[in-house]
Amino acid sequence: MKIDWDRRTCARRGHITYLPHEEHLRDKLRAATALGEAWRCLRCGDFALGDPHGSGPAADAPLVPRGKVLRDLFVLRFLAVERAVRGVFIVLAAVGVWQFSNRKDAVRRFFDEYIAVLRPVARHFHYDLDHSPVVGTIQKTFGYRHSTLLLVAALLLAYALVEIIEGVGLWRAKRWAEYLTVVATAAFLPLEIYELTEKVSWLKIATLVINILAVLYIALTKRLFGLRGGRAAFDEERHSASLLEVETSAGVAATAHNG
Repeated sequence: MKIDWDRRTCARRGHITYLPHEEHLRDKLRAATALGEAWRCLRCGDFALGDPHGSGPAADAPLVPRGKVLRDLFVLRFLAVERAVRGVFIVLAAVGVWQFSNRKDAVRRFFDEYIAVLRPVARHFHYDLDHSPVVGTIQKTFGYRHSTLLLVAALLLAYALVEIIEGVGLWRAKRWAEYLTVVATAAFLPLEIYELTEKVSWLKIATLVINILAVLYIALTKRLFGLRGGRAAFDEERHSASLLEVETSAGVAATAHNG
């Protein structure tokens, strides 16, 4: 089922109408009804009763996201939420590492006592805790120096900050955030591929696929790094998405044809 992004957005946020000073455009965007004057919405094209939300020259009309631009904005905001949620979890991980660095001896004693209690139970189910990869990894962390753990916590916080900044920028559809997301995500792709060579899991595969698709989608649809015409082509596409711009072009074409 095809989604009508224009009407979907107008249903949530309301219509956007505009009264242009140019008479030939004003007549195209206005309609007289039994209930009063109605103006054509710049986003969905439907007529809405009431006074226009703004007025002025056609060149000063608000640039209203429509169609494909709205769909792209929805995808960007989905990625923004994903980045922000990931950033929050990384912050929690950094706090956990920091807390662990300050209470390592207490945690080690608790862990050893916990393992001593569980060892007979595990042995009953023919599971050797002393040779468990998970247990071995945890025990290895107890050997890390306090300064090393603090460095890990600081790096995690820095990574989380980048993710949260990406999320905020993508939500607000900032172009610098799109560049940041592509560069930062692409920089971690080799590490994610290397991790897959060490151990394959569905979570790692899904994360890698999502990140690759995000890089390709943002770089291509937003025409970053000069792709598909670059910034000039992107701005032209945005301006052509305005209904008033379409009406202006139609008016100019009609005038030229009549001449």
